[in-house]
This record gives sequence, C-alpha cells and structure tokens, in this order.
Amino acid sequence: MRVAKLFNLVSALALFAFVGTAAAAGPAQPTAVLTSADCVKCHEQPPKDIAAAGGKHKTEVTCQDCHVGHPPKVKKPIPQCSQCHEGKPHFKLQGCLGCHSNPHTPKVIKFGNNVTDPCLTCHTGQIEQLRSFKSKHSALNCSFCHNVHGRIPECTQCHKPHANDMTAKDCKVCHQAHKPADVTYKSDTPSKMCAACHSKAFKLLTSSTAKHSKLACVYCHQAKHKMVPQCTQCHVKPHPAAIMAKFPKCGECHSIAHDLNRWGDAAASAPAAAPAKPAAPAKPAKPVKK
Repeated sequence: MRVAKLFNLVSALALFAFVGTAAAAGPAQPTAVLTSADCVKCHEQPPKDIAAAGGKHKTEVTCQDCHVGHPPKVKKPIPQCSQCHEGKPHFKLQGCLGCHSNPHTPKVIKFGNNVTDPCLTCHTGQIEQLRSFKSKHSALNCSFCHNVHGRIPECTQCHKPHANDMTAKDCKVCHQAHKPADVTYKSDTPSKMCAACHSKAFKLLTSSTAKHSKLACVYCHQAKHKMVPQCTQCHVKPHPAAIMAKFPKCGECHSIAHDLNRWGDAAASAPAAAPAKPAAPAKPAKPVKK
C-alpha cells in the first residue's frame, strides 16, 4: 500500500512537470503598450487642457512622447522640459514652471509684476528700444504691463487720454509703447491730437486771421515732435535783402507763427509816451559894462 501511494505521488509530480514544460514552450505573450486612449481613462483634466490650449503639445506630440512610462515600471514619469526644448537661450532658463505653470497649456503664461529677464531671451527688439529711448517705461519690469503672456494693454489703463474724445487706438498714432517719448506722426495727423498738450498755441492759431490758421499743425511741424521749422523754409526770401539785414528775426515784426501780424494790438498795448518837460525859464541877461 505504501508502494502504491509513492507511485501515485511520483506520477502527479511528473504530470505537473510535463504541463509546466508545455506551457513554457508555448508562444510568448505580447507586452502591453499604453496609448493616449488609455491615459484618458484615469487622467481626465490634462486631455481637456491640451484640447483647449495645448499648442504644439496638442498637434505635434502624444502623451507617450513626454511620459515614456507609468508607475510601477517607471518611477518618475514626469519629464524635464529640456527633454524636448533645447537649442535656444530661452530654453536654458531654470524654473520653467514659474511661468509655464501647466505644461498641458504651455502658452497660458501668468507671472507677477517683477519679471523681465526671462522675457529678454525672446523679445530683444523691445528691450533695445526701451534702453535706447529712455522714458519712465524704461524703469518698469516687462510684466508690469504684460502680466499675461501675449497681452498688450491699452495705454489708457495707466495714462489719461489727452482729450475726452481720444481713444486708446489714438495713442498709437504718435506714441510707441517701448519708446513713448520719441513722438512721431504721419502727415494726416489731426491738429486736435496736438492741441491736447499744446492748447495755448492751438487757441492762438485758430483765432488768428492769418493764413497759418488754415494749416494743420503737422504742415509745419513735420514728422517728429518738437521740430520747429525756420520761416524761410516756406517763405524763402519774403523781403528785400536790406530789410532782412536790418530785421533778421521774423518775429521782430510778425510776432509768433501761431499769432501773426498783431500790429494793432501791439500799438494799443504799448505804453503812452511821457509828456514833454516844460522848457526852463530864460535867465536874465547880464548888464553890459561900459
């Protein structure tokens, strides 16, 4: 009986060994491969973010291009930005997540009011203007105005318009944001733009009866702010040489360009001549000695 039990045990072991060997000799099972469709099953929000504002993270890469594995096989599935982004000065900056807080919406960038250096790695033309044309804007950090990447604020956010009927769009007719004090304008700029600051000159000009009153400010003050022309640029030689030699400054006779030929007013405002002093009485003649 004992021999029979031993025989049965040996037979069972042999059977298990045969089955195990047969299973091992069968075809290998394929390794499971994750796809983006698998990621969505657990990670709901990142695919929504990418669909809404993923930029090139939406159009040029898949989940697996960045996340090359998944725990437990891969312990650190979150990649470094430098894994893909390289070759430009901007990509050498540290702390990418300080501005690009969500890699799934990489162009939705927000930062505080004290950011400048990271901006300079891309926006070189703007900083060159700020440094070459000094103004109060030159002392500001980039993010003071651009607190969201790509946002261009209205000038009236900080600056009051020169006139009540001026809009933010009108500011750009004369001012460029990165060199605001370097004022330039086109030949069709309306005089009301100038009058907002130069009100005294504008009032004198519009109330004048001279031909200058029919001209726009930019007709004389061409192209660049504070450009003051010489009278002879238009009037060439208005008088004979003898008169020009005696009165070399046009304003000696014609007053200022915005208020020409106020001769009557000048005469009326001149102080009256002082009355002549009475003649001193004649001294008596001395007697003649004989």
